[in-house]
Amino acid sequence: MTGQKVRSLASLEAEMRAVARGERPAPPDAARPSFNSVTALARLLTPENRALLALIRDRKPRSIAELAEWTGRAGPNLTRTLEKLSAAGLLTLAEDGRRKVPAARVGRIRIEIDPFAENDRFELEKLG
Repeated sequence: MTGQKVRSLASLEAEMRAVARGERPAPPDAARPSFNSVTALARLLTPENRALLALIRDRKPRSIAELAEWTGRAGPNLTRTLEKLSAAGLLTLAEDGRRKVPAARVGRIRIEIDPFAENDRFELEKLG
């Protein structure tokens, strides 16, 4: 499991600027996905996107085109959705020649909400 802190864009920008100025090293989790609110993460997990993730996990498509065929969704729209899910760390888009192959990456997401401060966290539990 990888724990992530939910943080504001201002906090992220301040950290990035400090790193760029050489005032501090880049944090070890700098490349991990982040969200500026738990709401942003929840908006990404629509019923349609959850069904898409389940389809990818269960049927293991060999390409985005194959997945588009199975879902009846237009390729460009599906690609945009998959890129958002990939940026969030929920799936991978591996390249196989000229094709991108989506693969589910996360088995479970745990969200911890601090009702008294902006210290919310989420954990992505890897699939398998």
